[in-house]
Amino acid sequence: MAKRTLPILKQLLHRQSPPISTPTRSVTYMPRPGDGAPRSVTLIPGDGIGPLVTGAVEQVMDAMHAPIYFEKFDVHGDMKTIPTEVLESIRKNKVCLKGGLNTPMGGGVSSLNVQLRKELDLYASLVNCFNLPGLPTRHENVDIVVIRENTEGEYAGLEHEVVPGVVESLKVITKFCSERIAKYAFEYAYLNNRKTVTAVHKANIMKLADGLFLESCREIASKYPSIKYNEIIVDNCCMQLVSKPEQFDVMVTPNLYGNLVANTAAGIAGGTGVMPGGNVGADHAVFEQGASAGNVGKQKIVDRKTANPVALLLSSAMMLRHLQFPSFADRLENSVKRVILEGKYRTKDLGGTSTTQEVVDAVIANLE
Repeated sequence: MAKRTLPILKQLLHRQSPPISTPTRSVTYMPRPGDGAPRSVTLIPGDGIGPLVTGAVEQVMDAMHAPIYFEKFDVHGDMKTIPTEVLESIRKNKVCLKGGLNTPMGGGVSSLNVQLRKELDLYASLVNCFNLPGLPTRHENVDIVVIRENTEGEYAGLEHEVVPGVVESLKVITKFCSERIAKYAFEYAYLNNRKTVTAVHKANIMKLADGLFLESCREIASKYPSIKYNEIIVDNCCMQLVSKPEQFDVMVTPNLYGNLVANTAAGIAGGTGVMPGGNVGADHAVFEQGASAGNVGKQKIVDRKTANPVALLLSSAMMLRHLQFPSFADRLENSVKRVILEGKYRTKDLGGTSTTQEVVDAVIANLE
């Protein structure tokens, strides 16, 4: 009997086991009770291409059944101030999604974008400039986060005409604001597994103002020994960005320099039409196109409805993650990246001929 069963046992032992299927979805977030309740978000379509790209976000959110709903307000850059009801809505909701607001040139008319940041104390601007797979650029391995102080510096708005033909403009740098933006940058690096923070400055010329900014960054850096800290003069920084951008990781800057550095980095990584960003404070956050946030596009783009919605779609994914809906953020980001990788639907700024709606339809079709 044993002789008969031996060959059968050998066959069973050497038979290949069927492959074990493993789940592909991983747990990314364990919600607290009530975290899944729909959240209200203030929506400002803005000027120019703003209504086109914010409309794209509305369509995608609706297709995903994302747990948010919008309170929409009609705000335009030629208004003297942000309407009170808009500020009240943002203070209540704590989160806003915004298209670009046109800023008149000269004439003493203040920017509503700057007003909004100051009213809500949105002291940190964050722009993530990175290569998107399938989108050819001059440089590879670019993944830069530019964190910019958002409330003072040259944007303090303290200007006056001393005598006819002579204007004095004050640049304000304070230790308080410099320390909190430095702390935000190092906290961001620590929580996102970033290795290096680089402070951008012009302390060789503006020894007191930028010197105070550098001094504050050094003090905060000493509290994060696991993160490498560098310093670079802003003009050298721009040269290094266009020649070897992959050397930078997280950059922390005063207000004006951050605007220039973020737009330069965005141009290197694929253009302002694909770079997400947001402005955050202790209590509120406003998400918008990361680089050239005030750029409302040319009228021809508005008329032909060919505005690129990718930047604001990625910014809205950042917003979803901020609202603690990470699975929806992942779905949206992955869908946008698949559309870019396939290359079939791209607007003119990315070398394609698609309309805004065609890109939106492709993103919705790629949602999982």
